[in-house]
Amino acid sequence: MEKVFSKKAPRKKAKNDLVYDCDGCTLFENGLNPQLEYTGKGEKGILIIGGAADALDDRRGLPLQGKAGRFLQRALGNLDVDLAEDCWVLNAVNCLAPEGKEASPYQIQCCYNTVILPTITELEPKVIILLGPVALKSVIGERWRKNLGGIAKWRGFVIPDRGLGCWVVPTLHPSFVQWNDREVQTVWEQDLQKAITAATTKFPKPTSPSIRFIEDLSVLEDFKDAEFIAFDYETTGLKPHAAGHKIICASVAINESTVFSFLLPETKRKRQPFIDLISSSAVGKMAHNMKFEDAWSRVRLRTQVQNWKWDSMLAAHILDNRTGVTGLKFQTYVNFGVIDYSSEIEPYLRSASMDGNGVNKIRVLLETESGTEKLLRYCALDSHYQYLLAMKQMEIMNYRGLPF
Repeated sequence: MEKVFSKKAPRKKAKNDLVYDCDGCTLFENGLNPQLEYTGKGEKGILIIGGAADALDDRRGLPLQGKAGRFLQRALGNLDVDLAEDCWVLNAVNCLAPEGKEASPYQIQCCYNTVILPTITELEPKVIILLGPVALKSVIGERWRKNLGGIAKWRGFVIPDRGLGCWVVPTLHPSFVQWNDREVQTVWEQDLQKAITAATTKFPKPTSPSIRFIEDLSVLEDFKDAEFIAFDYETTGLKPHAAGHKIICASVAINESTVFSFLLPETKRKRQPFIDLISSSAVGKMAHNMKFEDAWSRVRLRTQVQNWKWDSMLAAHILDNRTGVTGLKFQTYVNFGVIDYSSEIEPYLRSASMDGNGVNKIRVLLETESGTEKLLRYCALDSHYQYLLAMKQMEIMNYRGLPF
């Protein structure tokens, strides 16, 4: 029977007027068996997403049919997982590209919208294993608003993806692993084991913090005996020293669920409760890249932060020293599954200056509709996720058991 290339998802238009569906992609015009379906029974709730369909996949009408697929099958078998019975298997791009060409980023996104996302919605997997860079670009790159980087940056993380409602585990493609040394194969097998374990691990219930926008900072006086607080600033630039720079707003997370966020008062009297809090030696302070908050406090508030306890960026580097993984937004996604809460705000926080002394556009944001509320919410979420991340890192690193 001739295939009908109807749209599996609503036509999705981007700002550039491209339409992300099969008609826009046109790869279905190639090959013998375009738009391959997923295979497998998925008894253990594991969805494996490979790369782009190759000639053998197209000829047989099934995904992952070559040596790489058989290599994956054996590796999973050694971990007591049957590829056909326990998993579903799907390609990230399900039509054959013309000979000598690879699927473009646009075509990868078309297949995500019309095939991948509807399949995830239909199957409701417990865990998704992403094999290689094409699968990474499809499932995470479609939604990640920053520099995606390569599979080496992402492999091995077990991500509680809130948007997809399941664990996501990126790893190397077996076509790469099978020709590499035993060390690479061992790392890959460890990634697969993490994914298999995740399939039997309860997915965390998504929670949202209680964000309190305040004008009277005296409420902060109630937390002068808190063991820890995480705090964050949004400022007019990166460095506080140039004339005209100021702290626009601040936020304080006093526990795992409550955050206070506020525009910094103009007068010292009104901001004194906050100054008292950060200068108190009784309260442990936490931040992500604490030298930023420390410098701005010293220069613009003329206050030395006392009792720094934890820098979650430094801890992230200690736990995993790969390049590009220590930023707060990356750590928030891989640890808590929140893939984007900042893309609307971050353009206003960038400066054209390369030396860090330039003024950003944060004041322009404040003049937009709901701009102040959006900025305060963004600042609050930074503190919230800094607090959650620090608590998780402390547990992993046995902070309570350290002899100092």
